Amino acid sequence: MGKKKIGIIFTTLIIVTMASIYFYDTKALYGNNEKSIVKVINSIEGYENKQIKVLDMKDYDDIRIVGFLSDRDPAYIEFDKNDNGDYVWSYIESDTKKSFSIFYPLTLIEGSKAIFVTNDESKVARMQVDINGTDLEQTFRPFKASVTWLDLPQTNEDSYEFSDYKYFDKDENLIQPN
Repeated sequence: MGKKKIGIIFTTLIIVTMASIYFYDTKALYGNNEKSIVKVINSIEGYENKQIKVLDMKDYDDIRIVGFLSDRDPAYIEFDKNDNGDYVWSYIESDTKKSFSIFYPLTLIEGSKAIFVTNDESKVARMQVDINGTDLEQTFRPFKASVTWLDLPQTNEDSYEFSDYKYFDKDENLIQPN
């Protein structure tokens, strides 16, 4: 084989490799904006063909947490920022056939948070809960799809203990949320 043929083969291999990398990279899905987040969610097994409505997203350093509705069911997804600055999904959770759901992100972020995701059928206007001996109260807008973030109290424990949940409607009647 002559040097010219080796050069052509080498050049062809480089072009094919670069084209493969380009096409792979452009087809990879990231949660960099609302539109791409919906595409990522719809690409996950069990979420294909679901109606996705992004309600809120927050970034904490290299973590993005997004509250959304999946066919009206409360859900959230967690993304980790990769070395290229793109958000790659790492965890997803939904609560089917409910109007009011509480999620606790797997990644503990600057003082842990609870995430409440509601659809427009939720009657809950206020909630009280005991967390590690501290009474907390959170208000909500009933009958409105939303995400509410609750800062959990500081603790020296390795975990949180939740007890004595109480839910109230807009008229201050004690209710069951779902």
